[in-house]
Amino acid sequence: MDRDDPLEARRHFLRMLMATSGVAMTGSLLAPLVHAFGKVPRQLPVGQSVYDLRGKVLVDGKPASEGTRIRTDSLIETTSNSYVIFAVGQDAHILRENSRMQLAGKDDLADAMRLFTGKVLSVFGQRTAGRKLAIHTTTATIGIRGTGVYSESHEDSSYVCTCYGLTQIVSKADPKATEDVLSRHHDAPRYIVNNPEGGKLILPAPMKNHTDEELMLVETLVGRTPPFSSAQGYSAPRRGY
Repeated sequence: MDRDDPLEARRHFLRMLMATSGVAMTGSLLAPLVHAFGKVPRQLPVGQSVYDLRGKVLVDGKPASEGTRIRTDSLIETTSNSYVIFAVGQDAHILRENSRMQLAGKDDLADAMRLFTGKVLSVFGQRTAGRKLAIHTTTATIGIRGTGVYSESHEDSSYVCTCYGLTQIVSKADPKATEDVLSRHHDAPRYIVNNPEGGKLILPAPMKNHTDEELMLVETLVGRTPPFSSAQGYSAPRRGY
């Protein structure tokens, strides 16, 4: 682990806290300790979009800061060694380096996310009847039903982990290739490829590149906690963004 990386240090700290506390993360629990890192995970106040960012981040083509407002129709881009952690309405995201994502929606609710390239961890609030939400990657469309999802979008493949909740994965190469995923805790990660492997476009995948601690963080930004229990003792590899 790079202890000089402030974000990686924070991630390590959250792991240590989970291991010793055995309870889910809340703002009141973390406040006395995380304050030492200069930032307390808490629900963002109305009007604030950005919780944290590093490096060069663009929102609608302009350099972003922690005071930048991100809307439901914004284009968010990160470069090398950059990231942004933000919330829009009931949804919150960690957009990692070398990523480009377009939101589409109205009334503080996104109806679509297009991940042109890169990686994003997202948690979504429930939509009212008639409001649908989908993530579009290079090779898949993922229908969302109030859930947590980690997505990667590459030139000829995508990766989707339904961290919890219900999704419907549809291949763009063949819309007849679909899978409904009901997940309690990273139960069915998938690759979605353009070229069939063994006659299949949707393939089993490992759980990778995201952590429960990150899900706890982004859920906190929108005033929620994840449905899983930290007492399960989950651990994942430490990675930079």
